[in-house]
Amino acid sequence: MAHHPDKTLFIDGRWRASGSGDLIDVFDSTNGEKLGHVSSATGDDVNDAVLAARRSFQAWADTPAEERALACERIATGMRDRADELADIITRETGMPRKLCLAVQVLVPADAFDRAANHARTFEYEQEIGNSIVVHEPVGVVAAITPWNYPLIQIAAKMAPALASGCTMILKPAQVAPLDSVVLAEIVDEAGLPDGVFNLITGTGRTAGEAMVDHPEVDMVSFTGSTSAGKLIASRAAGSIKRVSLELGGKSPNVILDDLGPEEFDKVVRDGVAKCYMNSGQTCTALTRMLVPRSMLEPAERIVTDEIESKYQPGEPFTKGVRLGPLASQDQVDTVTDYVNKGIAENARLVLGGPERPEGFDDGYYVKPTVFSEVSNDMTIAQEEIFGPVLSILPYDNEDEAVAIANGSPYGLAGAVWSSDQERAERVARRIRTGRIDINGGAFNPEAPFGGYKQSGYGRENGLFGFEEFLEVKSMQR
Repeated sequence: MAHHPDKTLFIDGRWRASGSGDLIDVFDSTNGEKLGHVSSATGDDVNDAVLAARRSFQAWADTPAEERALACERIATGMRDRADELADIITRETGMPRKLCLAVQVLVPADAFDRAANHARTFEYEQEIGNSIVVHEPVGVVAAITPWNYPLIQIAAKMAPALASGCTMILKPAQVAPLDSVVLAEIVDEAGLPDGVFNLITGTGRTAGEAMVDHPEVDMVSFTGSTSAGKLIASRAAGSIKRVSLELGGKSPNVILDDLGPEEFDKVVRDGVAKCYMNSGQTCTALTRMLVPRSMLEPAERIVTDEIESKYQPGEPFTKGVRLGPLASQDQVDTVTDYVNKGIAENARLVLGGPERPEGFDDGYYVKPTVFSEVSNDMTIAQEEIFGPVLSILPYDNEDEAVAIANGSPYGLAGAVWSSDQERAERVARRIRTGRIDINGGAFNPEAPFGGYKQSGYGRENGLFGFEEFLEVKSMQR
């Protein structure tokens, strides 16, 4: 490491300890033991980081796009060079199986820096409209606050376009999973960006996060996390009219229409389990509400049970073949267990799993994969984001009712529609009010805009839309 382990703040190109000397312990999801620690930043530390970003802003904004692009590519290369180390850390922080962690949690965010470099090079920063020159300029100093479930992906979705577009920034990762971001800051340090362009603040949301959001020299806040925290951030940022981008919770519907044959239905239901249980359900886009025709409820339960019992039993995430690791923290275990108990109390039918700790796992943050059926959309488990391996199966009687159930949520982040008729699937998808929807298993597209409707937030990440979030628009008349 390029610094003492008690010095995890990277401010103005230098590693330092928190002004208070306080540390935050980080725990290993697989056994509950201490994995490491990071500095707990004070308000003064945040102030130093913001002022460093402010001082370096104009020079970085004036740096040719090609140079900013090359800097992003050096970061991508550094991430790939340390991919195994990063994957090991994130597996322990989040519980995601190691093989998947390398592909999803490390290589996808590395690619994001390469894509941002491409946007920096090809974006049209000026256009003429009549007698006006319309100019796109970087928004300024960006405060990025990121979650623990996909730590590097969420960091890269903000940091790559922010730096590529000419912004300077302060990053505060989640305190549950901050160690990977310390490695990332070492990579940035080695990539040779000017001092102050990128600053890392490790610490709590209450102290460091609020100081970032409140700071008058921060121009924009980009936050990914819970809807409750997003509401707090938006209201605090309103005090100084900061630009705010929010990517919040989800309760995504997986609408399986009534025209699938038995083989297709079997395949689609199994796919739905995978997309609910990815990363142990710790995914904002997880397809946690499976909508099936009432006549198909019993076969759906049978297929789901078979799929989980054969492929999704809890296991140690470094073990080959394991698809369901632990949750990221004891807090998550408690939250998920509370929701399972609520589902039982509200008379949803427990098909599989339950609130008890899985057998054979005395250590680590493990929960049972759980399935409820005959769930009605007004139940707590159908309305609130659980963030664990809990699937709700909701029966419906016709297409209009399926759409109404799909839209009957405070969230609107993602969803899916399945039909043997592609035109029908697209027609239903257009009626569902979510920022992203997959039609008949459409593949993830990293260049497509990502973000939500309703209480899933506002603003878009990824691709050109994500790049433009970090630009202001000026018109010059002549």
